[in-house]
Amino acid sequence: MSVQSLPGMLRFGSDDDPFKVEFDRRIGYYSMSNNHYHVQHELFYLFSGERKYFVKDSIYHIQAGDLVIVNSNALHKTSELDKPNYERIVVYYDPSFFDGFTAEEKQLLQTPFIHNHPLIRFNLQERLHVEGLMFSLMNEIIEQPPGYTLHIRNMAVELLLYTARSILRRGSQAADEPSPVQDKITDIVRHINQRYGETLQLEAIARRFYISKSHLSRVFKHITGFGFAEYVNITRVREAERLLRDTDLSVTAVSEACGFESLTHFGKVFKTISGLPPRDYRKLQR
Repeated sequence: MSVQSLPGMLRFGSDDDPFKVEFDRRIGYYSMSNNHYHVQHELFYLFSGERKYFVKDSIYHIQAGDLVIVNSNALHKTSELDKPNYERIVVYYDPSFFDGFTAEEKQLLQTPFIHNHPLIRFNLQERLHVEGLMFSLMNEIIEQPPGYTLHIRNMAVELLLYTARSILRRGSQAADEPSPVQDKITDIVRHINQRYGETLQLEAIARRFYISKSHLSRVFKHITGFGFAEYVNITRVREAERLLRDTDLSVTAVSEACGFESLTHFGKVFKTISGLPPRDYRKLQR
């Protein structure tokens, strides 16, 4: 089997399952339009093309043969580069996926999501092994022979195990060296992540990091895939979701803690990003 012989889209599982698989062949320019973070862990493998991938607070230029590792609830976004067409597979692992393993097995299989290695750049031998595994997995989805769900689950485990071993073998070796501009944007993203409860205005941030306001606005969007204000709002809403879910703070207190200028503004932004008003979100989580 080759990637060219696959249908343009393959699906296995759903959001309610312990794991799910998505394969897509994208023709033309495409960037993720939604604000993407979810409870599932994620392995994103690029078969062909090039993409820009923002994960948590870092930006990566990924190429065919690269594996991107996204931890549970980490904000991430993939966006286009000069080459529009690409083919990718994503395997999602719900935290419940690991419940049936021993403590030692669980620790090993969760290695990709514990260590700070968001990008693995496989060599040719490793790439052939990983793609062979993924082709077998997708062939099971297409053919559906007896016991195919069990085989797919076993291959999902094997993919995690191979990824874990690759990380442990590489140690702290970096996959890529970021440019000075990427370093600066990474510093700004980390600043936002740490100080979301404070006033965060584009002009003030530009002064703090010695960059013009217009240049920061343009470069931030180009590198991360998010507008500056968009990223600030998403970061604040993610923290607000946590506080609404895990604490008894009032909605007003949550709004203030997350840096929103008013309760009305908080409610509007929260509903836009989360799909529910803050009080309804809290009720749903409890």
